[in-house]
Amino acid sequence: MSGRRAVSEPRAVVHEPRACDGALARAFGFLGKRWNGILLGTLASGPAGFSDLRRAVAGISDSVLSDRLSELSAAGLVARTVHEGPPVAVVYELTAPGRAMVPALQALTDWASEHLPERGCPPGA
Repeated sequence: MSGRRAVSEPRAVVHEPRACDGALARAFGFLGKRWNGILLGTLASGPAGFSDLRRAVAGISDSVLSDRLSELSAAGLVARTVHEGPPVAVVYELTAPGRAMVPALQALTDWASEHLPERGCPPGA
């Protein structure tokens, strides 16, 4: 042998293609929509009327609040109950699937408290 070392060819590293988790994408697509997560978190403390929610979530307009509550209701996360009056009252509360989301919302809250700078609840949050 001539003292030369055999140089091995670099081996190609094979990576499996990454795939988006469809369920996670759906969850963030829904919760990432402005106000949805905030409204669910607000309702986690118990049923509330429309005016209560409007006061609790600073910066949300009546029309957007109405739209988001309709979406949450259509998704089966919030129940809308009309109490005959006088006066007529509408109350919103989490359904069983909505309540099942509360631990995840709490985990996100805990994570944000620990890892994100505190800024309060700015309009549009």
